[in-house]
Amino acid sequence: MRLGAGRIALAVLAVVIIGVTIFGVAKWREINRVRFVFSMFSGVEQVDRFRDMGSYFPVRTFHRSGEVSALPEGRMIALPETFSWSGEARDTTSFLEETDTTGLLVVKGDGTLVYENYWRGNDADTRWISWSVGKSFISALVGVAVKEGKIGSIGDQLVKYAPELEGTAYDGVTVKDALEMSSGVAWNEDYSDPDSDIARFGRALALGDSMVDFAKTLKRKHEPGTINYYNSMDAQVLGLVLQHATEMSPSEYLEEKIWSKIGAEHDGYWILDDTGTELAAGGVNVTLRDYARFGLLYLNEGKWHGEQILPADWVRASHKPNAPQLMPGKQEISDTIWGYGYLWWLPREVDGPYAAVGIYNQFIYVDPAHDLVIVKISANSDYGQTNDETSWREDETVALFEAIAAKVAAD
Repeated sequence: MRLGAGRIALAVLAVVIIGVTIFGVAKWREINRVRFVFSMFSGVEQVDRFRDMGSYFPVRTFHRSGEVSALPEGRMIALPETFSWSGEARDTTSFLEETDTTGLLVVKGDGTLVYENYWRGNDADTRWISWSVGKSFISALVGVAVKEGKIGSIGDQLVKYAPELEGTAYDGVTVKDALEMSSGVAWNEDYSDPDSDIARFGRALALGDSMVDFAKTLKRKHEPGTINYYNSMDAQVLGLVLQHATEMSPSEYLEEKIWSKIGAEHDGYWILDDTGTELAAGGVNVTLRDYARFGLLYLNEGKWHGEQILPADWVRASHKPNAPQLMPGKQEISDTIWGYGYLWWLPREVDGPYAAVGIYNQFIYVDPAHDLVIVKISANSDYGQTNDETSWREDETVALFEAIAAKVAAD
């Protein structure tokens, strides 16, 4: 009797183990995704994850087509050995190592490369997560949709195109308000706070929840168009507006209107939630050179080899703040000292360089005065350990870019 009971117990245990194993294999991506998202901003090394996001999330590919646009090598520069930030000389090599830089590229407005390098296992074929650099892709797509009349005006309310937002905190918010991070919706984007809205948003995405449903949980805090508080959900709802207005997903619209026209070297892909909705707040994945091509499109005011892909006035408006809360400098009506345009940052002056910026130190830096685009992709594992520049190191990155621009001009 005892032997029979033991055999039964072993058989039951074997069935349980097999069941758990089968479940684990079937749900391997979802399990890894939860582990990934819950370890963000914890100091954990992220390089391998950031170049393989399709292992954690469903994705949708957007395809390149046509002839690849050349980025010929010009007279290559050496990076400045040091750069000045906060009154101190910073060592360039140490900074690049400390911020887990995986790629850095400098290109002139005519497409001539003057610097390109990769680290930590990346190369020219590595597709890398944009994080909030992807918001600037959303801005470009809104500009195309306005040009085509699919969005009648950026003064239109979001609910005109996304009726599921009626009765939510986004009811009464215009497309322009969302482009300028001035929705007035209550939001906390503190990556060091596990109870912040951005942390809750990340957990919802990890667990497979709908990003649209998450937007419906938010509350109004300020009158729209009056306060500039950084809010990733503002970009996310613009992705929803694009999907309704164009009857295409953002990735499909990007492929047709931009990616197939700028001589991209590689296909890219966009992260989705489990309902098939793009992470408009930052889910683009492309190579370093293709990020640079997108920057060149802006540097050249939306024109690519004679074709006006983006309206020139849209490009200019994207980096020209037109409301008090968007101006550079410390003020109570903004949560940053940087200026803001249409999902583009102005780190210094209103008429100076502008940038697409993502967490962990992703940058597309456009410098019209020096006719340059600088791209940096990184996995700064210290990012978000604090809610300030000591772990962000974004202003410090801009200081490095300024030193690089001066070096190019001097050579």
